[in-house]
Amino acid sequence: MKRRIAPSILAADFSRLREQVHDVVDAGAEVIHVDIMDGHFVPNLSMGPQAVAALRDFDVILDVHLMVERPEQHIAEFAKAGATNIIVHAESTPHLHYALQHIHEAGCTGGVALTPSTPVEALAEIRGELWSALCMTVNPGWGGQEFLDHSIGKLERLRVLLGPDVSVEVDGGIDTDTARRCAAAGATVFVAGTAVFGASDPADKVKELAAAISS
Repeated sequence: MKRRIAPSILAADFSRLREQVHDVVDAGAEVIHVDIMDGHFVPNLSMGPQAVAALRDFDVILDVHLMVERPEQHIAEFAKAGATNIIVHAESTPHLHYALQHIHEAGCTGGVALTPSTPVEALAEIRGELWSALCMTVNPGWGGQEFLDHSIGKLERLRVLLGPDVSVEVDGGIDTDTARRCAAAGATVFVAGTAVFGASDPADKVKELAAAISS
């Protein structure tokens, strides 16, 4: 499966959002990651469907990560805004299968995210419904955290459980070193916020990360 860099706009300069997204897409980014936070499932608040709608004309996968309680209540509005893939958290709803069905009915592919303490076995009964599984390699809700080393073993177990056809994403503390290690463990999508948009040249950083995961 193709490996892709997914810059997270959570770390972007929102006064220059489209300019910065244009630069990283020109540099080869095929996925743009949009972190949605509700102040309940995670302490912080971030953005809403308008951020997705602002980017829908870019020729990329808009990867919308719902860090919200009861995400099934918000799927329709993000699909309408232009999401390509919608990721919900296994810990955020008692109706995970229903949430994935709702995503598919809305015309999007679906994924499930796991916090660092959630075992990979949480996906065993729904793996046939997944386009992607997102392994949080930090605790969700804040940018700039340090990569959790136990995530490497978790990624290896995820790849075994899900097989070769499900995209395995990593999110948190991704830089050239951790991206390379995660790629070796089976990851295929590498979410990078601070590492990309906190760099002096985000486009060059995308190219650097892409080289790391291809080596």
